Amino acid sequence: MEEGKDRKEKPKVVVLGQPTCLASLEQLYSHKFNFLNPETSNLSLQHFLTLHQPSSILAILCSTRSSLNAPVLRLLPSLRLIITVSAGTDHIDLHECRRRGIQVAGAGALVSEDVADLAVALLVDVMQKISARDRCFRTQHHAIPWDFPLPSKLSGRRVGIIGLGRIGMEVAKRLECFGCIILYHSRHQKKDVSYPFFSSPIELATTCNSLVLCCALNEQTKHIINREVMLALGKGGFIVNVGRGGLVDEKQLVNCLMEGEIGGAGLDVFEDEPHVPKELLTMNNVVLSPHCATFTAESLMNMCELVEGNLEAFFSNKPLITPVISVE
Repeated sequence: MEEGKDRKEKPKVVVLGQPTCLASLEQLYSHKFNFLNPETSNLSLQHFLTLHQPSSILAILCSTRSSLNAPVLRLLPSLRLIITVSAGTDHIDLHECRRRGIQVAGAGALVSEDVADLAVALLVDVMQKISARDRCFRTQHHAIPWDFPLPSKLSGRRVGIIGLGRIGMEVAKRLECFGCIILYHSRHQKKDVSYPFFSSPIELATTCNSLVLCCALNEQTKHIINREVMLALGKGGFIVNVGRGGLVDEKQLVNCLMEGEIGGAGLDVFEDEPHVPKELLTMNNVVLSPHCATFTAESLMNMCELVEGNLEAFFSNKPLITPVISVE
């Protein structure tokens, strides 16, 4: 009885979208928080929450797999905190959160280096045709595929970064070490950055021969990479996307790849995740990754600590560690 009473007294945290760190969080901090996971039941979200007294639930922990729109948020009338394990927040209705006074915490700079590492890895892979050569080498029973299409050189490449925030800057630092020339497009020109700034994606694409997408997805950046931008990039151009799938007009990307209008693509994100256009699966000039840029062993444990720190801060009436929206 005492154990049950103790469990009820723990702050309740609803978990949505199965964050990768959930198992570790439960192992490390279930003595402090009561993690309520609807996916462990066969109930609808509304029915599940009803069984757990929604008026007593103040916090949500979520991943990008969950859509926290106004109807979902209305299921929790006392909600005051959302923690997402992602750098992006396009899956959360921030306007509704501000209206209701709900605080939001994100990953902050925690995942920037991991995402930048994968962005560079995807660019190197697709340009050097590493994955494609590996597949060919294995299927030809270790015969050397001398007739395989030649790779492209990274050194000296003019790489345009769209979104020069934390992740974009980390990408730029890494690519400079490869001898690349860095250019960028962001909402605003950054006074403390020496890289050439371009006021539009198409101007940037016209000037460079590779694009790396690191910006947030919103109404202004939806399909920021359209067919016009792809054609401006050109037949020898490569696109890497580690931001959000909706940044790219995926249908036009498939068309441009099939028509040979661009050289290739490295994609960690897709418009309709987890679904991937079947055409991309057979292309040797495309490298695919299942939205896993932040999934390193080190970041997993760091994320657990960050989530616990934000929960502890909230329930102790202290400022959040990585606020996206704070109490004014």
